[in-house]
Amino acid sequence: MTPEPNTSTGPADPTAMTARRLVDGYERGEFSPREVVEAVLDRAAAAQQLTNAFVRIDGEGALAQAEAATERRRRKEPLGPLDGVPVTVKDVLLQAGAPTLRGSRTVRPEASAWDEDAPAVARLREQGAVLVGKTTTPEFGWKGVTDSPLSGITRNPYDASRTAGGSSGGSAAAIALGAAPLSVGTDGGGSVRIPAAFCGVFGMKPTYGRIPLYPASPFGTLSHAGPMARDAADAALLLDVLGGPDWRDWSQLAPAPDTSATLADGVKGLRVAYSPSLGGQVAVAPAVASAVRGAVERLAELGAYVEEADPDIADPVEAFHTLWFSGAARLVQHFGREQRQLLDPGLRQVCAQGARASALDYLTAVDVRMALGRRMGRFHTDYDLLVTPTLPITAFEAGVEVPHGSGHRRWTGWTPFTYPFNLTQQPAATVPCGVDEDGLPIGVQLISARHRDALVLRTAHALYESGAATIPPPRLP
Repeated sequence: MTPEPNTSTGPADPTAMTARRLVDGYERGEFSPREVVEAVLDRAAAAQQLTNAFVRIDGEGALAQAEAATERRRRKEPLGPLDGVPVTVKDVLLQAGAPTLRGSRTVRPEASAWDEDAPAVARLREQGAVLVGKTTTPEFGWKGVTDSPLSGITRNPYDASRTAGGSSGGSAAAIALGAAPLSVGTDGGGSVRIPAAFCGVFGMKPTYGRIPLYPASPFGTLSHAGPMARDAADAALLLDVLGGPDWRDWSQLAPAPDTSATLADGVKGLRVAYSPSLGGQVAVAPAVASAVRGAVERLAELGAYVEEADPDIADPVEAFHTLWFSGAARLVQHFGREQRQLLDPGLRQVCAQGARASALDYLTAVDVRMALGRRMGRFHTDYDLLVTPTLPITAFEAGVEVPHGSGHRRWTGWTPFTYPFNLTQQPAATVPCGVDEDGLPIGVQLISARHRDALVLRTAHALYESGAATIPPPRLP
């Protein structure tokens, strides 16, 4: 049964506020980081009970960080725009002082000193952000739902019998329920956008290299770190922080201009291609199709030039599988028999498939990837944006990789709108645009040419400002 919208949170409830609203409240002296973090920790505990969004909630550490931020705010000497803002981090990213278990029983907490931050976490710490906890992931982030042999099933905040999506499912569920307004996820085939769409929050995969990564993902250049937030304005604020340089990632891009600076520029005059089904390749649920069309019509009302047009791409799933499954095989290459028996059975299967791929198979997949990238580059000479559904369905039953009766074998069968744009390394974001007959969130996906992250955020912000991204919040029992 889908919960009723939460009517218990009012404007004074910090767990219902955006990061920007929290910062404004700090500057006005309405409340302190300490007060906010205390409320967020209470909400995180409740969210954990309902959805299993966390592998670790660091109450003591968060309160100490909040106390320091409160003192800096009192002195009007914040370390940066996120000073005192609660943030969660997906448990595939290193965080000093906490084990990064990656959803796997093969990771031994005692085998490392855990004394290094990933680049994204280092940037958050430099800004004074309060690190509330580590969120759940499927084992090594391998699939589009969040369950693992280590941490169990992460459930949807709108209906606990449904999946939160994945692989950044814990992050999406935590944001939806007010357990920090911001999170850092990762996306190798949709892993930020899938759970954000299922949980009714904003999620973005920026241009590859926009956010430095270290250690490098075993899935190679398919995998991006990305901001997850209550709305696009918060995500822009977070992206500008996370995009700071880090020498450990040799593939990072040069720091980009402030994406927050162009948020209010609107969509008037933008050339928008609306592809409801990638040229008839995807069967889309009627409620999803209707909600996405409504978002597209809103863009037209706001002044964008919209036409129905497809990028004319063949489904690159086999190439994606070759690259993704080869990465999985590389990840466990040195595992012994006992370690392999600890793995998620589905992960064992894709590792075995990836191990059978030859170098020629891999390079053929790279050729498909390059051709797709060229095709999308050409497409974006005619269109500023491509708009699609984020997913063709809403959240299905928790604890399974594919919906029962769907006929799909792997998670890629129900995510045809997401993984192509990991292959092309383009910026892509999901914005909530409605709910289905069961009250489950629906997402619309905005995609632009590489390096045009600010355009994606500005378009998403226009949908939020116009009210097109407003959906009922989930309710904690």
